[in-house]
Parts: sequence; structure tokens; C-alpha cells
Amino acid sequence: MPAVVSKFLEKGETALKVNRTALSGAVVAAVMFTYGYKVAYPLLDRYFHKVNKEQTNINNNLVKTNIIQQNGDPKTQKAMTQRRKLRNPIPALNLRFILQFLKLIKIMIPSVFSPEVALLSAHTVFLLLRTFLSIYVANLEGAIVKYTVKKEPRNFLIQLSKWFAVAVPATFINSMIKYLESKIALSFRSRLVEHSYELYFKNQSYYRVTTLDGRLDNCSQRLTDDIETVASTVSHLYSQITKPLFDILLMAIALANLVKSRNANLITGPVIISGVVLFSALLLRIVSPKFGQLVAQEAEKKGYLRHVHGRIVANAEEIAFYGGHKVEQSHLRSAFRILVQHMEHVFGVKLWFVMLEQFLMKYVWSGTGIFVVSLPILLSATKPSKINDELSTGQDSVSERTHYFTTAKNLLITGSNAVERLMSSYKDVVELAGHTARVANMFHVLEEASQGIYQKTVVEKKDKVGGFQIEFKGNQPLAKGTWIHSKNEILLVDVPIVTPNCDVVCPSLSFQLLPGQHLLITGPNGCGKSSLFRILSGLWPIYGGELHSPKDAMFYIPQRPYMVIGNLRDQIIYPDTYTDMINKQVTEEDLRRIMQMVNLEHIVERDTFHEIKDWTDILSGGEKQRMAVARLFYHKPKYALLDECTSAVSIDVESNIYQQAIDMGITLLTITHRPTLWKFHSHILQFDGTGSWTFEMLDSNERLDLKSEKTEILQNSKDQTMSNKNIARLTEINKLLGEDENQAE
Repeated sequence: MPAVVSKFLEKGETALKVNRTALSGAVVAAVMFTYGYKVAYPLLDRYFHKVNKEQTNINNNLVKTNIIQQNGDPKTQKAMTQRRKLRNPIPALNLRFILQFLKLIKIMIPSVFSPEVALLSAHTVFLLLRTFLSIYVANLEGAIVKYTVKKEPRNFLIQLSKWFAVAVPATFINSMIKYLESKIALSFRSRLVEHSYELYFKNQSYYRVTTLDGRLDNCSQRLTDDIETVASTVSHLYSQITKPLFDILLMAIALANLVKSRNANLITGPVIISGVVLFSALLLRIVSPKFGQLVAQEAEKKGYLRHVHGRIVANAEEIAFYGGHKVEQSHLRSAFRILVQHMEHVFGVKLWFVMLEQFLMKYVWSGTGIFVVSLPILLSATKPSKINDELSTGQDSVSERTHYFTTAKNLLITGSNAVERLMSSYKDVVELAGHTARVANMFHVLEEASQGIYQKTVVEKKDKVGGFQIEFKGNQPLAKGTWIHSKNEILLVDVPIVTPNCDVVCPSLSFQLLPGQHLLITGPNGCGKSSLFRILSGLWPIYGGELHSPKDAMFYIPQRPYMVIGNLRDQIIYPDTYTDMINKQVTEEDLRRIMQMVNLEHIVERDTFHEIKDWTDILSGGEKQRMAVARLFYHKPKYALLDECTSAVSIDVESNIYQQAIDMGITLLTITHRPTLWKFHSHILQFDGTGSWTFEMLDSNERLDLKSEKTEILQNSKDQTMSNKNIARLTEINKLLGEDENQAE
């Protein structure tokens, strides 16, 4: 190395025509400047982050948009952030991480007789074989060097043939180690994914964690990327920790035997090496950055970037209609900029730490190892008097010392690498803590959500609304209502309609509905019509009163039906599977008759029941609504919750559909603005938009007369100013009909 530097300086002196001393000084100055920059980087990074504090705050606010929307008051936001930090401490190698990791281990390895134990056992065997092979190869290299020095071609060729022979099992063992590590990672991931899916779909948790609970941000990323990272990291860490332990143990035994054969002291070397390693480990532990926190923050920012991408994909048509690409592009760029800034910060933090780590492990340890290996030779009591004896027959010949030194050096390098991997794995363990915290927290939240336990930020605790007040425990509302399964009837007794944000839409609602009593639900926008359906379906908690309803007897059809992945048959029988359809003894002829009832038989003729297509894009709005009604006719529930479900269907087809539903014995609960559907209902629940309501028998003829009178008043007012009398009458009619002021349909 000095010769190379000398030649470099000589050529530089000739090419640049400068004095060698000046050139050497410039090189040393450049090296010192670079080294100083590396050491001072954390301070500079902190300074520049302090300068850009305002931009950082803006970025953090953008990442946590949902939290800010729920906490408009900055004081509330600050308090919420502090509570969140207390509730979710920084991920690190601590007791919390150990407990979370043990829970995940129980999921990944459910029993001692599971396939994962067999894979781990096989992996351990191959790791142990690899260690024995390393010791054998080290001795083999020493023998090759020994016979090279002794100039014995025959023995040299024998050892070299052994070298090539051992290559076959060595490559097989190395390949098997990687193969088994991948198999273990895949098996762990399968266990975690299966467990997460079970929790995700248990008691509609997939809906509850996004609507009623605010603790999980970007749940999809935790279900995919974070679980994959945890599984692969755990599998890698097993070999990353197990093999170094084997290496250290067996290499120490082999080295001890080797040193003992030289009649050297067995205590001095291990004490020196242990002291250096412990000092290095302590120093690295003290200066180690918080990798767990950095990894968790990186995952959060990646999740937000994916969330922004998902919003654009989900709302592409609306964005295109508005021409909002500039705004969406700015959001996307801002989200990516946040991730880039964080990654740059991580790279800067790792820069000086990796430098210190490499300095200690590559150079300090190597120098210590060379010193320790050389001690038995330097302090050897054997001092041959003649060079010829040393080269030929002496007990401590050059070849023997070369054999010892080469073998000991290889063993020490292998052991040193093992200790290095073992210490480097600490960083991987801390990074694993970040992903483990996210996955364990997801499992915890999903379990609580499936049990009806929610935690969501409430903007403010409101006073009584119409005599009803939500009771809070800490910062979370208590759902004190009771849901009782009845045989046939729907009965509400003082049930409030409360949104997930704790807005009381209706303080108390009471009515009884029996099979065959078809209910029309009317009222202005935001009065609680759709919210009532969510409460009846069990999606929203009941904060008071009693709800009596039959179990699994309601079928909901929204205004925009959901088209599933599959063929045409799957669209009709959803959420049943083909096996469920066979068990119900329903044939394709029955499905064809249902399609005729909703005037969709032409789709069957065109595509057949077995054609798989993207039905969301193929079917028109009216066809999708009629497909949803076909599902209703297939399932034949006791009650149907119809939320503007035929708004895109022609009036004649709509009337025919409603009449057939009634003939099938389905009791209808309908939200609609079409007067043509009033005649199919016997009762009316009318909200006024202020929390009050009326429940009574429906006289469709009387309501039609009021509707006609309202239409006539509005038409007459187009050409002339409306009189005070007409204004008063129009207000009265709107109140009687439960409609908005300009709602003419």
C-alpha cells in the first residue's frame, strides 16, 4: 500500500508539476476535510433541519391530514399528539418489543409439531454443517500453504483435490441455507397473513377500523408490506444470529486446540479479543441512532404516499371531470418529497454510524486478531540454531509456523466475521422492532374492533341534544344501547342516531315495524335516513335505548351497487359462493328467471353466466342497480333496506320491481324521492332535519295531491314573483312532505 501511494504521488508530481510535499499535504487535507465532514454531519443535519422547521411542520401536517381534520383546534392537536406518543412509545429493543415479538412468534410457530419447527430444525442442521465445513476448509488452506512452503508437489495436489472435492457439498449446503431461509420466511408470512385476514374480516372489522376507529392509518400497507418485512427479517435474523453463535463457539474451540498445540498461553488471546469486542459493542450501543423509530416513520410515509396514489385511482373519473390533475399532482409530489427528505435524513444518520462500525470491525478487530495470532509465534520458546534445520526437520519449522498462522488466521477471520454479523444484527433487530410494533398494533386494534371497542378522536364533547347526551369514559364515547334479536319485528325504543364523530342527528327514535308493513323514509339531506340503515344493519354502535331486529334478515342495496370480481353468476348470488348456491338448491334456470324479473335477460344471452368480465365498467348505472335487485330476489330476505337503489331505473321497470318484491313477501324500508313509489308503502317515517320525526300510516293519495300542488306553485313562480301566501303554503307543504325547499321531483 505505501508503494502504491508513493507511485501515485510521483506521477502526480510529474503531471501537475508541483512539489511532492505540497501534493502530499493537499491529499492529507482533503482526507481530513472529508473525515471531518462525516463526523460533523449529524450536527450540520440538525442545524439544517432546524432552519427548515417550518417546512417540516407543513410536511408533517400533510402526512397527518386525517388527524388534523378531526382536531381543528391546535391545542387539541398538540394534546392528541402527546397522548399518541405515550400510547405508542418509540419502537426499540425493550420489554414492549419482546412481548410484541413473542405474540407474533406464537402466531408464526403455533406448536412444536408445526411444519415451521421442522424447517427451523433443518435450517439449524445445515448452519451447523456450514460451520464444521468452515473449520475443515481453514485447516485445508493451512495444509495447502504448508506443503507449498515445503515444496512437496504430491501432498500439495492431494490437498488441492480435497479442496475441489469439498466444493460440491459446500455449494449444496450454502444453497440449502438460502432455500430454507426463504421457505421459513414464506411460511411465517403465510401464518401472519392468515391470522390478519381472520381478524380483518371478523365481525366486519375491515369496516369498523376505517369508520369507527382512528388508530390504524393505511391498514393495507400493514397487511402487505409490513407483514412481509417482519416474516423475511425474522427468518434472516435466525440464520444471522444462529450461525455466528455456532461459528464463535466452534472456532473458539478450534483456535484453543491450535494454540495449545503451540504450547502457548490460552488465556491472553481470548481476554484481549473479548475486551476489544466488548468495548466496541458498548461504544456502538451508546452512539447507535434510533433505527426502530426511523423505520416506523419511513413505513408511515411510504403508506401515506400509497394512500395518495390509491385516492387518485379510486377517484380518477371525478378528478378528470373537474380537471383537478394539478392539485392531485401537487399532493403526490408533496407526499414523495416528504419520503425523500426522511430517506436523506436516514442516509445521513447511517453515514457516520456505518463509518464507525466499519472502523471498529474491519480494522481494529483485524489488527487485534493479527496481534493475538502472532503471539504464539513471537513468544515461542523454540529457537533453532541453524537455518537449514528450521527449513527442514525442525519441530518449529517455517512450514509448521506457516501452517499454524494460515489456519489460525482463517479461523479468526471466520470468528471475527461471526461476531461482526452478530453485532450488526442488533441494528436489524431494532429495525425489526419498528415493523413489529406496526403489525402487533394492527392485530391489537383489529381484535378490539371485532369486540366493539373503538378509539377515535372526538372534536368536542357536546351538551345534551334533545334530552340525550353521549356518555364518555375518558375520551371515548360509551355505546350503552342494547341490541336484542327478535323473531320478526323491528322495534326501536328511544334509540338515538349518532354518527361515528359523535354528532347526534336524532336524539331519540321509537317505532315498531311488522312484516308486511312497508316503510317509506323521507326527510331533507343529512337528517339521518341512511344513518338509520347503518344502525339497523349493525354497522354503527347503539349509544342508547333498545333495538329489536331479526338476525340475518336484512339485505341492503345502496344507490351505487358493488360489483364483485367473478362471472355473471357471482354478481347475482353475492355474497354467496357457488357452493352455497348449490346447497340452497338454486339452479341456473332459477337465476335466468330472476334476470328476466329485472329485465336483464339480454345480458345472460350476451355474456352467459360463466363469463368473467369487469362488470363495473361493462354495466351501465341502471343495469348495476337492477343487478343489485336481482341479488335481493335471489336471497329473499325478510327485510330490504333500499337506499335510492332504483334512481337510475325507468319508472315502469321500477314499479314492476317493487311489486314483485312485495309479492315475494319482502318487507321494504325505502329511501326515495320518487312519488311513484309511495303507493307501495303502508307507513312513513319522516324526519324534519332538526332531530324531530313522525311515524304514521301513509296516505299516498294525499301525499300525491300535496306533491302536485307544490309542483304547480313552483311552475307558476317561474314567470312571476311568488306571493307571501304561496311562500307560506310552499313551506307548509315541504314540512308535510319532509322535503327540501326546491325539491320538486
